[in-house]
Amino acid sequence: MKMELNIICLLFISLCLIFPSASATTLNYADALEKSILFFEGQRSGKLPANQRLTWRGHSGLSDGSTDHVDLVGGYYDAGDNVKFGLPMAFTTTMLAWSVIEFGDQMGRQINYARDAVRWGADYLLKAATAAPDTLYVQVSDPNQDHHCWERPEDMDTARNAYKVTSQNPGSDVAAETAAALAAASTVFRRTDPAYSAKLLQTAAKVFDFANRYRGKYSDSLSSVVCPFYCSYSGYDDELLWGASWLYLASRNASFLSYVSSNGNTLGAGDDTYSFSWDDKRPGTKVLLSQGFLRNRIQQLELYKVHSDNYICSLVPGANGFQAQYTPGGLLYKEGESNLQYVTSATFLLLTYAKYLNSNGGSVSCGTSKITAPQLTSLAKKQVDYILGQNPAKMSYMVGFGERYPLHVHHRGSSIPSVHAHPGHVSCNDGFQYLYSGSPNPNVLVGAVLGGPDGNDGFSDDRNNYQQTEPATYINAPMVGALAFFAGTQNVA
Repeated sequence: MKMELNIICLLFISLCLIFPSASATTLNYADALEKSILFFEGQRSGKLPANQRLTWRGHSGLSDGSTDHVDLVGGYYDAGDNVKFGLPMAFTTTMLAWSVIEFGDQMGRQINYARDAVRWGADYLLKAATAAPDTLYVQVSDPNQDHHCWERPEDMDTARNAYKVTSQNPGSDVAAETAAALAAASTVFRRTDPAYSAKLLQTAAKVFDFANRYRGKYSDSLSSVVCPFYCSYSGYDDELLWGASWLYLASRNASFLSYVSSNGNTLGAGDDTYSFSWDDKRPGTKVLLSQGFLRNRIQQLELYKVHSDNYICSLVPGANGFQAQYTPGGLLYKEGESNLQYVTSATFLLLTYAKYLNSNGGSVSCGTSKITAPQLTSLAKKQVDYILGQNPAKMSYMVGFGERYPLHVHHRGSSIPSVHAHPGHVSCNDGFQYLYSGSPNPNVLVGAVLGGPDGNDGFSDDRNNYQQTEPATYINAPMVGALAFFAGTQNVA
């Protein structure tokens, strides 16, 4: 009897995850979409434009690159610090672009802001890729020094060293991700700015050739400057396949499809991995390439449909192959530090794969059972709704959205009075009083999705608790696409 009750309880939890309660409060996805894009304006480095909407920010990093006599002004700060890390920035740009490609027609009035967010990242990556021959600049600032300070980006007085990978000190992972970002961005601007699109695509091909020709992990070349912050734990094979896939889809050049077909198995096409992130691109590549089989019946890409199914089955409770972990409140849970990055990326893949399946009436094969596209959409909605406040804590993990959200965000610029409110310089050490203050952040980082709760749905709104209260561009980027989908669906309904 006890075993039967356990089985019934597990079945109930599974059904709740896939088919959320219809009685839940309706969320304003369009509002959340607008805010999720606005967040990127708070992460901008460089000279801010006249139409900057988060007005508590100011110009910053205006001499970036000068140590190497190159122009590296612009781009995004990755999270709550003032470092420009190339690998997560490139992944962020790729995912913003993919969000626009798949769900831009559901963004309504936000589409131009979304394109601006893509362009801000792509402009910087263009500079980084073309500053010198056989060279890719991949970072500005030493994080070991930066993390010893708590100061606004407008006040930075730590060294702004520029770091690069070259033919002698390669970085195939960051270079191939940069190629993916530029290729994806070229697709975004193909119709609205053809000349810019062509420049992005041409540069993407050159950067990919550089990544493929001079192979090596960038963390081996740059060591403590990038580790343990953004080490290339998965190696560079996944980025090479990811980059080639994006170049094929952006250019329709058969040579890139040939590269994928010839090198796929050695680069991880047959590997089943279950976390899609700034480090490991394998699940995303499978889903991206599966559309070639699902929509165009390209037979050499059928393998990617099979492995996309394996990935999706791992997420669906009760499915053959299920192995994901969920919190008692229903949130996908991978690890304690910045868990929501895995939630937003998985949610994006669920929705994108559902879209591809819908294009030909396909389904997911999990052993002998079939999972339908609407089931994937329902599971994705549960994750989005949890992030936006439908969770045991009744807390929105998007800053500025809903009635209750975190107030003590681990973010230097947001936690220190703005340069407009406090024009005086706040030095490296003087800023720590704001890190340890119990007062709410004076500047609201609207739209930031934070690291999120633990495996038991617990969350501590503490600025020093960076594992849970720090935002990151690569958490938000996939969320933009997911919110666009639900905002568009909500408007139609």
